[in-house]
Amino acid sequence: MKPLPYSSSSSSSILRKTRISPLIFTLLAFIVFITILYSEDFSCIFSQLEYSSLSGPPNSISRIIEKNKKLPFAIGETEDDCDIFSGRWVRDDSRPLYEEAECPYIQPQLTCQEHGRPVEDYQHWRWQPHGCSLPSFNATLMLETLRGKRMLYVGDSLNRGQYISMVCLLHRLIPENAKSMETFGSLSVFTAKDYNATIEFYWAPFLLESNADDSVVHRISDRVVRKGSINKHGKNWKGADIVVFNTYLWWMTGLEFKILQGSFEDEVKDISIVSTEDAYRMGMKSMLRWVKKNMDPKKTRVFFTSMSPSHQKSIDWGGEANKNCYNETKMIEDPNYWGSDSRKSIMKVIGQVFGKTKVPITFLNITQLSNYRKDAHTSIYKKQWNPLTAEQLANPVSYADCVHWCLPGLQDTWNELLFAKLFYP
Repeated sequence: MKPLPYSSSSSSSILRKTRISPLIFTLLAFIVFITILYSEDFSCIFSQLEYSSLSGPPNSISRIIEKNKKLPFAIGETEDDCDIFSGRWVRDDSRPLYEEAECPYIQPQLTCQEHGRPVEDYQHWRWQPHGCSLPSFNATLMLETLRGKRMLYVGDSLNRGQYISMVCLLHRLIPENAKSMETFGSLSVFTAKDYNATIEFYWAPFLLESNADDSVVHRISDRVVRKGSINKHGKNWKGADIVVFNTYLWWMTGLEFKILQGSFEDEVKDISIVSTEDAYRMGMKSMLRWVKKNMDPKKTRVFFTSMSPSHQKSIDWGGEANKNCYNETKMIEDPNYWGSDSRKSIMKVIGQVFGKTKVPITFLNITQLSNYRKDAHTSIYKKQWNPLTAEQLANPVSYADCVHWCLPGLQDTWNELLFAKLFYP
């Protein structure tokens, strides 16, 4: 009688023919079992060995690790060695990206055409980086990415202008009955109902607690910031998926700044005076500590927009003394231009603080490219909070706003740069 297939005698015959003893066979089976069971751990170990064996300077290793690190919302990469913040303005008659009259969310302080500004070249410029192209803003992609998420701008009125710009870039894709804009004190919320998404702005001009925190009544010349107080506002930022911070202009009260050591409720307040640079450094460090503690880099993206320049002194660009951005319709052509209102010492502080941190934050360097745009401010073409006097009307330079920007306009480019860094970092 022939042995049945796979019977014990057949197995013994195979073992004899292959000269593998039962002991070795058992050992091999055990090794296979262990490998399958702990394959993930072995993979991790071998991965660490691979990185530790890399030769070269530390920064080259970090570049390799960064390249393999998938950032939230990223879908592609920019061209190698491309600095999208270095470039020039080129005429583009397909712009603006939307019309002022079709976006009902622009505050009357930024609706320049409604307040008499002629349609001029300031709307028809596109930022062109040197040696590469800026990805076109894709409103559909932006909205789909925001589905079920919360995008938050935090800072002063300049950041609010960028926030409104983003809303204007997106709202046309949303049916009228499926969107809303509401304000709750310091928080403004634009809701895209079908997307279960919000785009928000939170008023915090210093990011930390200050005596200028009232979102309506905040015109205070003697400004004071409370040290270590970022959680006063930060509790309202938790849960955001994309955060865009800015803070600069409100710190510029001179060469010194007042810091409150205790509480605004204290009867006798402990106030110290430090240099503006040291005060600003304190603010930057507080922001980074908050981000490290409260934001998950695997799920969220954090951006910081650099200082927005003003054009208060026409002498900076070779104009007349005692003049400003009023009646300026052309941009500055000098590629090396840097206005005196943009403190390089503050940019240095940002570089020092961000250069030392390991907190993942994307820097949107809009300062240089905005420095060229003396033509893009609201100037006199805005709602005036108080009736103008006869003296002011006779001298428009005296009340021209050379800080804020017309919409549509320059701040749409800021959001195009944000879009590029969000999806093509």
